[in-house]
Amino acid sequence: MLKEFKEFAIKGNAFDLAVGVIIGAAFGKIVDSMVRDLVMPPIGLLLGGINFNNLFLALDGKEYVTVAAAKAAGVATLNYGVFIQSMVDFTIIAFAIFVVI
Repeated sequence: MLKEFKEFAIKGNAFDLAVGVIIGAAFGKIVDSMVRDLVMPPIGLLLGGINFNNLFLALDGKEYVTVAAAKAAGVATLNYGVFIQSMVDFTIIAFAIFVVI
């Protein structure tokens, strides 16, 4: 059984898949940083100085200055700004895969 697994792992397809997963994970981190640090700040500035990391809704109905302040108070939050950033990440990665394929 170990021999069969070794043969499977050495085959080109399994190796290619492993390389693809590793490169994909690294690419995802690069795109995440690009969106968070380079794309969203200018968009937030154009929209009146919005910081997407601090766009959230506190589920207790009170106002908090930051997500961290709400979390420190033990309040559950809906972090829709982070979700918007994740959607931009996904769109860029999906487009890059579309171009490559």
